[in-house]
Amino acid sequence: MRNKKLYKVTFLHLGKCYELYAQHVASSGLWGFTEVGDLVFEPAGEGLVVDPTEERLREEFKDTRVLHLPMQAVVRIEEVERKGALAIRDAADGQKVTPFPMPPRSR
Repeated sequence: MRNKKLYKVTFLHLGKCYELYAQHVASSGLWGFTEVGDLVFEPAGEGLVVDPTEERLREEFKDTRVLHLPMQAVVRIEEVERKGALAIRDAADGQKVTPFPMPPRSR
C-alpha cells in the first residue's frame, strides 16, 4: 500500500506554466497562499537520458523546502498515482492555460 500521496501542481510564474510533483500540499499559514512541499525529482544521474526541464527545475528549486504559491497563481492540483514528466510552458502559446479570474488592474 502507498504511504505517501503524490500531487501534480500546475501554477503560473512570470509568464510560464510550471508543472511540479510534490508529496505535501496544504493551505499555507500565510493568508492567500497554498503551501507545496517535499518536491519530487528523479535522483540525479539516474538513467541514460537527461531531461533538461527536470534539471532546470531541480536547479531552480534546489534549496527550497516549501513553496508558498499565491492562490490565484495555482491552476490545478491533482492527486496522481505516479510521477510523470515535469514541464515549463509558455502560458501564452498554443496551450491555453487560464488563471483564476482576477479583478482588473487600476490604471
